[in-house]
Amino acid sequence: MSSCLHFLLPPVSQPLPFSRHKPPYLLRATPTSAALAEVSNAVDGSPSKLISQQRSPEFWIDTLRSKVRSNLLREAVLTYIDMIVSGITPDNFAFPALLKAVADLRDADLGKQIHAHVYKFGYGVDSVTVANTLVNFYRKCGDFGDVYKVFDRITERNQVSWNSLISSLCSFEKWEMALEAFRRMLDEDVEPSSFTLVSVAIACSNLSEGLLLGKQVHAFSLRKGELNSFMVNTLVAMYGKLGKLGSSKALLGSFEGRDLVTWNTVLSSLCQSEEFLEALEYLREMVLNGVEPDGFTISSVLPVCSHLELLRTGKEMHAYALKNGSLDENSFVGSALVDMYCNCKRVVSARRVFDGIFDRKIGLWNAMIAGYAQNERDEEALSLFIEMEGSAGLLANTTTMASVVPACVRSNAFSRKEAIHGFVVKRGLGEDRFVQNALMDMYSRLGNIDIAEMIFSKLEDKDLVTWNTMITGYVFSECHEDALLLLHKMQNFERKADLKPNSITLMTILPSCAALSALAKGKEIHAYSIKNNLATGVAVGSALVDMYAKCGCLHNARKVFDQIPIRNVITWNVIIMAYGMHGNGQDAIDLLKMMIVQKVKPNEVTFISVFAACSHSGMVDEGLRIFYNMQNEYGVEPSSDHYACVVDLLGRAGRVGEAYQLMNTMPLDFNKAGAWSSLLGACRIHNNLEIGEIAAQNLVRLEPDVASHYVLLANIYSSAGLWEKATEVRRKMREKGVRKEPGCSWIEHGDEVHKFIAGDSSHPQSEKLHGYLETLWEKMRKEGYVPDTSCVLHNVEEDEKEVLLCGHSEKLAIAFGILNTSPGTVIRVAKNLRVCNDCHQATKFISRIVDREIILRDVRRFHHFKNGTCSCGDYW
Repeated sequence: MSSCLHFLLPPVSQPLPFSRHKPPYLLRATPTSAALAEVSNAVDGSPSKLISQQRSPEFWIDTLRSKVRSNLLREAVLTYIDMIVSGITPDNFAFPALLKAVADLRDADLGKQIHAHVYKFGYGVDSVTVANTLVNFYRKCGDFGDVYKVFDRITERNQVSWNSLISSLCSFEKWEMALEAFRRMLDEDVEPSSFTLVSVAIACSNLSEGLLLGKQVHAFSLRKGELNSFMVNTLVAMYGKLGKLGSSKALLGSFEGRDLVTWNTVLSSLCQSEEFLEALEYLREMVLNGVEPDGFTISSVLPVCSHLELLRTGKEMHAYALKNGSLDENSFVGSALVDMYCNCKRVVSARRVFDGIFDRKIGLWNAMIAGYAQNERDEEALSLFIEMEGSAGLLANTTTMASVVPACVRSNAFSRKEAIHGFVVKRGLGEDRFVQNALMDMYSRLGNIDIAEMIFSKLEDKDLVTWNTMITGYVFSECHEDALLLLHKMQNFERKADLKPNSITLMTILPSCAALSALAKGKEIHAYSIKNNLATGVAVGSALVDMYAKCGCLHNARKVFDQIPIRNVITWNVIIMAYGMHGNGQDAIDLLKMMIVQKVKPNEVTFISVFAACSHSGMVDEGLRIFYNMQNEYGVEPSSDHYACVVDLLGRAGRVGEAYQLMNTMPLDFNKAGAWSSLLGACRIHNNLEIGEIAAQNLVRLEPDVASHYVLLANIYSSAGLWEKATEVRRKMREKGVRKEPGCSWIEHGDEVHKFIAGDSSHPQSEKLHGYLETLWEKMRKEGYVPDTSCVLHNVEEDEKEVLLCGHSEKLAIAFGILNTSPGTVIRVAKNLRVCNDCHQATKFISRIVDREIILRDVRRFHHFKNGTCSCGDYW
């Protein structure tokens, strides 16, 4: 199409008889039928008919405009060519129609030729109507520079001129420039129309500081009586996007002319603001008001079912879509259904929806690939990706790769993980922010956090997903202090950009607060979640329960749990685990019963939590009863993890022989590493050398690079006085390059989390802490404390063992808490390993001497020390 006007004539020396100018650039040929046939064939393959020059100009203009109105765009261009060849001069009625046709065809080259004709025929400056249409043409063809050039040359700008410019600036997302153009329009005393106000409201909705002007636009439209349905819908969307959902809902309630679009706009705003339950209420109200949902409604609300895992509601919407044909007419509905079923773990149902849609756009392929990836069915995700590019002939876009990259990372079938980065770069997708986010996640999971940091630092346009991805990378890599520091930077950055932590941010960072026992930071995040209506969501709510539980605040954990309106199996698992960690086994069993009553089906993790609770509470018989009945009573088949938990349950109670017998009943195809590890730990507690050696031999064979296996065996030997065997085990560790994880404890004070490592003196208060512990040591001895030197598993003198005991990381952290907090303050410490017998005994004495409650979380459970006793009853 772009070259069709060139075909008119080869050069001639004389002007055409109908032209007032020199031979136009586009009209340099003699009108031959062969030339016109070539033009016609270039456009649509059918020859154009020469029409008699005797027809009036009005006939040509009417024909041209009629074809444009009928959306016969190519025929309209051919009509114009025939008109020119017939010697008819176009006027200011012909050019607007022609330019609209070319704009809708998105043919920039052809449009520029028409623009040349506009000037040649004298309408480039004089006709504001033609100029306005040119502005619209360049907007549709994406030429921002020419939009401004054409507009600046308009001498008598009218309302349409300004509307065209402001609308164009909004199309190019030049929001500030659009508002500046609106101010200039008012300065020139041009009255804005409802069309102007709609564009200005859209610009306001995309600026963090746009609320004030948006309200002024709202007030102006009220004063001028311009509050039609189109304007109301735009204002509803504006308020929703700027976080003022109350105003959106008030507009909906007060506007009598609300239509389907108004309802859809409010629903979309509620969903985007994660007000999921309220979105469902509004959908119900919409239907009761006699407004039938369309494809847009369904595709907007289906993500609610995904987030809340409301499978039944999602199925009802699926049935409605099938009944009303929305699934066939709207590709977004199909994609949303696939997404909903995958989020509800019904991947087979999602695939049925996918297979039932014949006209599969790339969005649908992406939804199915993403569904496979998020359910960790990675080989299927990669197979579908290959099918999409091979059989369907669709090229992957950035959204595709954002799902394919993590699937490649997890898939065992894809060995050269980093190679996908090369594929992305080769396809020219490497600079896309979404793909870079996926690459950051990939390198974090591969243990290359430094490469992830490099990608993050080079990204100039960081969005919320980028920040969330990097925080997730730190949490996954157990760099919890770095995760909290990055959140702090993000909050500082938030003031410069329209960037607010969302539910993903909170559910990602809260585990870091839990890991570090950073209660103050966790409470700060909880307050933010309440202020932004995120605290009662199932994801954030579950993370808050976990955080409070792991920071030693079981009461707060239960309070948050009770406030979550819709709880899924993860929420229940977290609260059961919370009670188990604190040694409240009976409460955990009661919660399991309550979970069943509320029709939430327990899963594998539920029973891991239950068995852990029974183990820490000494409820051996109850735990065994549940284990042997879990398949018949609850429909969950015991896995290798469940066997490991029950081995721990028996072993912790001193029934090491029974635990060993249970090991021998495990199915042959089960991974026994976890169970052997539990058995070895029990042998260390109860000094069972014979079975301990058997367990250690199996573990070294199964997991030769895990340091704790060697350490436990060496400790068993040391406790038995077999120093040579203990030394031999440590020698083997050095030969294999296996390093023992040092004992490490954390305590939060102010805005910082202080870290202490056993035997390390790098902390600024180290000398002061050791001095205080020596003083405290003497007081403890007077109270009857005797150091348990059996915990020092080195062949050294007794007095040297006592010095080593004094340097254990939890003792240093407790001393720091006593010296740096006011009297009566609860001291909360977290440790990465099991607390030793001596530290446990010493902390009981310290709690009584300094009159403090000390909450110590080790790798297994919580110990609440108060007045010289511990909540575990010395059973851990």
